[in-house]
Amino acid sequence: MATKTATGGKVQYDEVVKRLEGIVQSLEGGELTLEDSLERFAEGINLVKQGEALLSDAEKRIEQLLTEDGHTAPIDVKDLPAAPTTAATARPAAAPPPPVKKPSAPVEEDDVPF
Repeated sequence: MATKTATGGKVQYDEVVKRLEGIVQSLEGGELTLEDSLERFAEGINLVKQGEALLSDAEKRIEQLLTEDGHTAPIDVKDLPAAPTTAATARPAAAPPPPVKKPSAPVEEDDVPF
């Protein structure tokens, strides 16, 4: 389902996003009347639907490009290159907790140094 503009051309996803950003800014500005806000909100909802349709169409095209004989080409995780490990992504080994010292004998009140 290709979305068309008033002039008959295809709507681009980035155009939809720019228009949505403008609507959000105007709604957040607080300068609109309630009626104008509702109209902008309705326009925004329609733009979201257009954007979703454009993304869905793009996803379908990608799936078509990845298919052979009508089936999605399998992706085997073993065949993917391993992600490089860096100091930032490597998890350090967990240090064992420090040992808990237990008194060997009960402390007498006379043993207190003060």
